[in-house]
Amino acid sequence: MRQQPVLAAVDLGSNSFRLQIARVEGDQLYMLDGLREPVRLAAGLTPDKFLDAETQQRALAALGRFAERLRDLPREAVRVVGTNALRVAKNAPDFIPQAEHILGFPIEIIAGREEARLIYLGVAHGLPPSKHNRLVVDIGGGSTEFIIGNGLVPLKLESLYMGCVSYSKHFFPDGKITKQNLKQAELAARNELQTIVADYQGHWQQALGSSGTARAIAELLEANGYSNGGITRDGLDQLRARLLDAGDVQKLELQGLRQDRTPILAGGFAILYAAFCELNITHMDAALGALREGVLYDLWGRFHNNDVRDVTVQQFMQRYHVDAKQAGRVTKLAQTLARHFFGGEINETLLRLLGWAACLHEIGISVAHSGYHKHTAYILANADMPGFSKKEQVRLSMLTLAQRGNLGKLQGQLNNPEDQILAMSLRLAVLFYRNRSDASLPALGGRFSGTKFHLAIDPGWLAQNPLTETTLLDEVKQWKALGIGLQIIED
Repeated sequence: MRQQPVLAAVDLGSNSFRLQIARVEGDQLYMLDGLREPVRLAAGLTPDKFLDAETQQRALAALGRFAERLRDLPREAVRVVGTNALRVAKNAPDFIPQAEHILGFPIEIIAGREEARLIYLGVAHGLPPSKHNRLVVDIGGGSTEFIIGNGLVPLKLESLYMGCVSYSKHFFPDGKITKQNLKQAELAARNELQTIVADYQGHWQQALGSSGTARAIAELLEANGYSNGGITRDGLDQLRARLLDAGDVQKLELQGLRQDRTPILAGGFAILYAAFCELNITHMDAALGALREGVLYDLWGRFHNNDVRDVTVQQFMQRYHVDAKQAGRVTKLAQTLARHFFGGEINETLLRLLGWAACLHEIGISVAHSGYHKHTAYILANADMPGFSKKEQVRLSMLTLAQRGNLGKLQGQLNNPEDQILAMSLRLAVLFYRNRSDASLPALGGRFSGTKFHLAIDPGWLAQNPLTETTLLDEVKQWKALGIGLQIIED
């Protein structure tokens, strides 16, 4: 990808939407401008997990303001990520196209552990070098991420389904704080934390809190004399007593308490207090970086041949014992065919996606050879794949499912001409290298009219390879069932 002088990240969080713009100077990013909108998506989730109309309108209005600031930036310089509220909202597939239309850029819904990875990347880039392991806790609106890392490398990543907005809404719906509901909130958070305590306790030397909740509580403790710096267990105990004494978030009189933080303070406090108890944290510093900075550094890495998605693909190939030579043959031919079918201007992003699909198309063999393409598709759709958005994983899953067998299983899915080209290219590459050898292939040509593929091949070669010829004739029938033509031109 061509280097961009200015990059932008948009974090569609469950509590607030944030926009961060940075200037690229060599190997450094310099933050230029930032916007924050307290949209509170998580508060707009109904009991049956639908985003209500009022919240959607509030979100779209915020994105309209972001769009004005992003208007002059090219598509490749902007990355937009959605987190927990958009992960769980059942009507997200209806909302996201509206949001993309207003914002003018595609929105990626990222998995919880991918969110954790990006958070750690943002935090780590803002810290001085250290040989010690660090624990990063990020309390968001709908989920809380826990990461242990060393330097710029995350070692453990977890995302738990608890957040300051969702907990405030559930345990403190009217703003009232009692011994009973505060204890219930803390116990609920401690119960969630039990799943990670064994892996996290004692494996770090410094604790850091990123995002608004940790920074807000650190400021409250310092401003009210409960801490001399950062967040301490003693300071949290004093703040807890103050919350119970007030009995209502609206009656809290604390130095440094921002009005927009008041409604979600109790929920965020309960989660942080539980983390201190379960993970034996005695002191926590507030970190400057967070998800949006991590998204910027990850995007920057893609311009410097340091794309974590390439690393993920290589790790998957090793984990699932992929035949690297076969993957290389299929990748090279699939991308060559795709270039023919795309014709004029080549979309390098799509070619990279095809390359990843080709490299991973046989990972399902490690599960079972029979129906391995189905196992491959399942793994790619459901595994944690650092660097990949859920949309990218779904697309990889669809392409690898299409690599062989009856195409009827993809009825209604291959409607996009781009996906048709990618699927055809991968499918033909797998077909031609069915013998898994480096045997020379004839020169192949082709084009795509939008409704019909034309594949040019040497008739003499076909005559000498009747099995391939028979398989190609079957391909014509398979694609015809989807309403797409395939013509074999003997050239």
